[in-house]
Amino acid sequence: QVQLVESGGGLVQPGGSLRLSCAASGSIFSIYAMGWYRQAPGKEREWVGHISRDAVEYADSVKGRFTLSRDNTNNRVYLQMDDLKPEDTAVYFCTGTDGSWGQGTQVTVSS
Repeated sequence: QVQLVESGGGLVQPGGSLRLSCAASGSIFSIYAMGWYRQAPGKEREWVGHISRDAVEYADSVKGRFTLSRDNTNNRVYLQMDDLKPEDTAVYFCTGTDGSWGQGTQVTVSS
């Protein structure tokens, strides 16, 4: 498993944007899919989306607002989040199908 470190979280107003980054300690080229989950206070961890060699898929709650991308050369995965809503407030975790998980980055959407 690679080590994953997320960054880019913070406080943003509704309608704003953030770009989360996930840096891997090793190559992600051979990892079939990389993705993101989130966990809001008092709620279960929720799948946000994933990107594989074949497709990019998103949860209905973020479709059209969030965009996943993957840079296999630099071993990074990105989550561009636009038109953020208060219900997007959560800790966001990066993960891979090799079983790796990051420690999360906090995203707070509030006016």
